[in-house]
Amino acid sequence: MEQINNQPEPQYWEKMRLVADVLRASDAPVVIIAHEDPDGDAVGSTLGLARALRQLGKEVWWIVEPPRFLRFLPRDDEYHEPIEELPDDAILVVLDSGDRHRAVGAPIEGFVINIDHHGSNSRFGQIHIVDPTKAAAAQMVKDLIDALEVEWTREIATPVLTGLITDTGNFRFGNTTPEVLETAAELVGHGVKLADLTDRLQWRPPQYFKLMGMVLSTVQFHFGGLAVSAHVTRQMTEEAGSGEEDSDDFVGVIRYAEGSYVAVFLKEREGGTKISIRSRAGVSAQNIAVELGGGGHVPAAGAVLEGLSIEEAYPVVLAAVEKELKRAGLLS
Repeated sequence: MEQINNQPEPQYWEKMRLVADVLRASDAPVVIIAHEDPDGDAVGSTLGLARALRQLGKEVWWIVEPPRFLRFLPRDDEYHEPIEELPDDAILVVLDSGDRHRAVGAPIEGFVINIDHHGSNSRFGQIHIVDPTKAAAAQMVKDLIDALEVEWTREIATPVLTGLITDTGNFRFGNTTPEVLETAAELVGHGVKLADLTDRLQWRPPQYFKLMGMVLSTVQFHFGGLAVSAHVTRQMTEEAGSGEEDSDDFVGVIRYAEGSYVAVFLKEREGGTKISIRSRAGVSAQNIAVELGGGGHVPAAGAVLEGLSIEEAYPVVLAAVEKELKRAGLLS
């Protein structure tokens, strides 16, 4: 089971300035990757840093494959294919990946800089800055770009703000602190067209809505309504003519079920079941995810149950949910 450390990074700015110095001084390629199935924060934070480093004249390999709804952010010439071996003397920057084994695109070797905001992060890498008090990795990248003394442009600020928007649920989640809003205001001040960006982030293909109808038909309530669940199978995805990534934000739909403290979404994938968890009011999605072998934040976390079908995963997930509801004093 992962060890959780949700305390702030005590040497946050010292380490951030150290990372900035290392990146500025290096003439080797900087390889930037994130976790598998990247979300808005993973895509936005990595792309923002890549653009900032390119402005400094650095050779940057941005190895991230955005989901469809985020493909409007990068230009075609910004992508780099996944690699199996790092270039000599390259610096590997891993962003927003609490588990080194979930980071994809390049091997975790050589000189590794690990920047993340998940309390379950194992603190890998030669330099690691892990601060779970930050709302998003993008918030940390904003600080790093400031430390790099890069001139802000709309092209750099837009993906960074995207990460902040998506990981705070459009500034609705409990991680929306005054610092977050101040950071967002600064980014908007650099020319981001906020209304256009927030509108574009909500675009979904027609198949998404067909799949949503199928998913909503699977909604169940548990423990007297304290928990809500739903699931998607690969067959459902195929019938809707949709991509697997189209269901990634459905947990954000069911989390608003009245009276619920936990929402869990189960997604069938090859070789197992992916679990997405959201919680509120003193209930920890992080605890549930860690119980299942995953990790994340207190209000939002996830895990993968390898080798288990959705039917087999349900009782395992609900047992972990029940344990957390009892810990929180909501069940006896």
